[in-house]
Amino acid sequence: MITYKASYRFIDGGVHAELLDFPGVITCADRIDEARRLLGSALLDMAGSLIDDGEALPIPDPMKTEAESDLEEPMHLHLQASTAIEIVPRGMVIA
Repeated sequence: MITYKASYRFIDGGVHAELLDFPGVITCADRIDEARRLLGSALLDMAGSLIDDGEALPIPDPMKTEAESDLEEPMHLHLQASTAIEIVPRGMVIA
């Protein structure tokens, strides 16, 4: 499990949310619960893309904070490794 810090700012008509240690994981929503859900989804997408590309995930700094945040809280990324075997019969072409 990797724990990043989520930052929320309440703006006119909604909530701006971002992960302080993971560039590009940013979203906004009308309500805090929706901002949390979207931020979690963005984290999964960005982490998956980096892993697929063979790149390292950003290392979180638990001391990092944003002065303009109205609320900060941890967001946990749970990673699971798996293996798979695929047997392709001789002569079969995979497109």
